[in-house]
Amino acid sequence: MPLLDKPLAELEVYTGRNPCPSDHAEYWERALAEMRQQSRAIELQPASFQIPSADCFNLYFKGVRGAKVHAKYLRPKHAAPKHPAILEFHGYSGSSGDWSSKLRWLAHGYSVISMDCRGQGGLSEDTGGTLGPTLNGHIIRGLSDRVDNLLFRHIFLDTAQLAQIVFELPEVDPARVGVLGASQGGGLALACAALAPQVQRVVPIFPFLSDYQRVWEMDLADRAYGELRTFFRNHDPTHAQHDEWFRRLGYIDVQHLAPRIEAELLMGISLMDNVCPPSTQFAAYNKVSSKKSHILYPDFGHEDLPGFADAVTQFMLKL
Repeated sequence: MPLLDKPLAELEVYTGRNPCPSDHAEYWERALAEMRQQSRAIELQPASFQIPSADCFNLYFKGVRGAKVHAKYLRPKHAAPKHPAILEFHGYSGSSGDWSSKLRWLAHGYSVISMDCRGQGGLSEDTGGTLGPTLNGHIIRGLSDRVDNLLFRHIFLDTAQLAQIVFELPEVDPARVGVLGASQGGGLALACAALAPQVQRVVPIFPFLSDYQRVWEMDLADRAYGELRTFFRNHDPTHAQHDEWFRRLGYIDVQHLAPRIEAELLMGISLMDNVCPPSTQFAAYNKVSSKKSHILYPDFGHEDLPGFADAVTQFMLKL
């Protein structure tokens, strides 16, 4: 098998390079306390997209720092009064996508809630100085500021806030909620399951936002991680504060949140992924202590994984 990264035997025991800040647990307890104090101001508006089998809504809520966050919400019309729900998260700089891409879950009586990340390609706001999209640069947003102002801190909290809203929907069974996503969506699925431990099942597919220092050391800080290279070139060209920057990134590194996960996990791992390298995927996977399994794709990179959607369906139907 060709190697992009470490041999598989080493990947299976790899536990990451990026340092974990000593106050990581306190940092996230403080963040969750701020989230709980935020007035949600939930709005549910009928969407222009409607189908006979479901009611479709634009769901808005206020996230931390007052950002208005949007999600597509599809609710099956003839489901059981208390039915399962799937939370879905999208890739970096993208959006929640087409309504019709959510329909497969409706056939099984599941509600679907698909979030737009603040400031990216959808309808959610970024309140960092101006309303509207900022597209990317989100990993390094706040890196030179107080660590409580890291943008991905806020985005991680948005996932947990949305999960809490879904748990409280009268038609949803809070004991049967799953989360999933690929790339950035995979990282956010991990963060959501960690910060909202009532989640029962989680499917991250080649998760982004994991083990930043390993990405840097593999010289793969380009494409999705390219802003790390830009940050160093512009703000620390001699790497005089190298250790401090990666320590700060440790607050928003999903591998360090992974031990909090209680949900059962299924991960899709691509071993030729030069966007989210295999070692960074395993860094998160190996820190999960709940029931877990993975499906390996030795010849695949950051792309569709054949057969995995079927495996995800079977996995989530056990909700």
